[in-house]
Amino acid sequence: MAAPLARIRACVFDAYGTLFDYASAAARCPGLPADQVAPLTALWRDKQLQYTWLRSLQGRYVNFSQVTSEALEFALAACRLSDPGLHGRLMSLYSSLECFPEVPAMLTALKAAGLKTAILSNGSPEMLTAALARSSIAHLFNAVLSVDEVGVYKPHPKVYQLAVDRLEVAPGEIAFLSANGWDAFAASAFGLRVVWCNRYHQPPERLPGRPEAEIDSLAMLPALLGA
Repeated sequence: MAAPLARIRACVFDAYGTLFDYASAAARCPGLPADQVAPLTALWRDKQLQYTWLRSLQGRYVNFSQVTSEALEFALAACRLSDPGLHGRLMSLYSSLECFPEVPAMLTALKAAGLKTAILSNGSPEMLTAALARSSIAHLFNAVLSVDEVGVYKPHPKVYQLAVDRLEVAPGEIAFLSANGWDAFAASAFGLRVVWCNRYHQPPERLPGRPEAEIDSLAMLPALLGA
């Protein structure tokens, strides 16, 4: 493991793919053919992210719930899944995603060590509230920050600045955690101290920035911070 990070006062977490398992929606969906779970999940996620980036470039922001719904419509059509009830069932499941199993104990350890904790997510406030309620971890965060507040999606610098402003902690004292490589590298380029939770075993991005440490589970974070 990399050497422990020093002088960290706050840990800021991406939500989807980092704290919450976006694949759990399709995996739990009744009526979805088993052989379609993986391809639908991958395409839905890809289009969801593409639509956030394209809308940001166009200056046509809508909240993440709408983006997620429209990405799902595309994915269902591309996978030739015509069951009219699938869209509603999958959206309902996405609003109550399961957190990864190591998350509650990890957050509890960080709070016991006196660190501030926050979520910084593309998700709308309503989506994040529902996911936190399902996992019963809302009390372990000092702040839950949505891009709704700035009207643009990651990786725009305004999003990362939101964490600095709301937590009142300098960028160099914030450890930012994301399982998404593009998000991790962008946050590093902004000036946050980034720990890339590379749970999907991706190669490094060819983008500005460089994570300070790499782990494959959030369970490794407290030790990395000396918590």
